[in-house]
Amino acid sequence: MRFLKFSIIFTFLFSVKAALAESVSDNLQIIGKPIPHGLGFQPAVTEMARDLQWLDNFLLVIVTVITLFVTFLLVYAIVKFNRARNPEPATFTHNSTLETAWTLVPVLILIFIGAFSIPVLFKSQIIPDGEVVIKATGNQWYWSYEYVDHEFEFDSFMIGAGENRISPETINELNEAGYSEDEFLLATDTALVIPVDKTIVIQVTGADVIHAWTIPAFGVKQDGVPGRLAELWFKADKEGIYFGQCSELCGKSHAYMPITVKVVSQDKYETWLDSAIEEYAGIPRVTKLASID
Repeated sequence: MRFLKFSIIFTFLFSVKAALAESVSDNLQIIGKPIPHGLGFQPAVTEMARDLQWLDNFLLVIVTVITLFVTFLLVYAIVKFNRARNPEPATFTHNSTLETAWTLVPVLILIFIGAFSIPVLFKSQIIPDGEVVIKATGNQWYWSYEYVDHEFEFDSFMIGAGENRISPETINELNEAGYSEDEFLLATDTALVIPVDKTIVIQVTGADVIHAWTIPAFGVKQDGVPGRLAELWFKADKEGIYFGQCSELCGKSHAYMPITVKVVSQDKYETWLDSAIEEYAGIPRVTKLASID
């Protein structure tokens, strides 16, 4: 009975939200999506994501060089200092030059890495003034979004939530929302809609346990801790649909808590905003007319 009640409520909410989703999904390409057997990153569409991906490749080169060097030393020591070549063991106890070198060289490597990684860290932690401010609240097991400057909010459930499995009904809901069967476990009934090339600040918190709001293509991840309000920011420079996931283990349905973000043009965002305010807040948006004075 409880499951049936939840399914009825979800179906009703989905039908109400479908029109809003359709209005901003036209011609939007799905960009931020995991691919089967993929080894690389999702396409970076923010400066932060590009910096992080560059830093990852940079560190990979350093780690590879160190690994090859250490492997060479191991092989060299095995070959040169085995019992067959050295029947008499050495009697020295230390080598001050060598010990100084293997202390200073790692320190210098860490300083070199820090010179590139610390600016990226500071860039992510210094939150600018947001042109759009949204509060994201993690719940077991869905997200709630509040557009702070416009005083309306809505919940975002995975399409197929409740059943948590693919079914003809779920496939139909996916198709009605403009998604394919491949987007099951990724797509939500209501997406977060933001304008392209605008500074977006997301305030993240949790309503029950710790959650984490993550969009790989944006290069952002922030834990949502109950009783605390944390912030992240980004500026997406390409229109499209991007998927994320709660990235903090939060209970039995943690795997069914996706995030969908639609980046649209300013005009489409304004149109969606008008509809969303009327739909979720029940308050027609006040249009400011230019003065002729």
